[in-house]
Amino acid sequence: MLFVKSAKYLRDYKIWVSFDDGSAGEVDLDGLLKGPVFDPLKDPHYFRQFTVDPELETVVWPNGADLAPEFLKAHLRN
Repeated sequence: MLFVKSAKYLRDYKIWVSFDDGSAGEVDLDGLLKGPVFDPLKDPHYFRQFTVDPELETVVWPNGADLAPEFLKAHLRN
């Protein structure tokens, strides 16, 4: 299984993510967040409120939205 170890906001809808397998890089989520749970994330201020959940070990937002580590890695730009 793949887990997110850390993530930080870069700009716009771009975040930097590092994984437990040693890979890391930029993920541009612009246009990729679809569905009602992701609607609040269209507000850039709200988007920046993500954290890495210590139990789920992935990126999560206060409204319960989260992204699978595999999804993040599939969109990784080194």
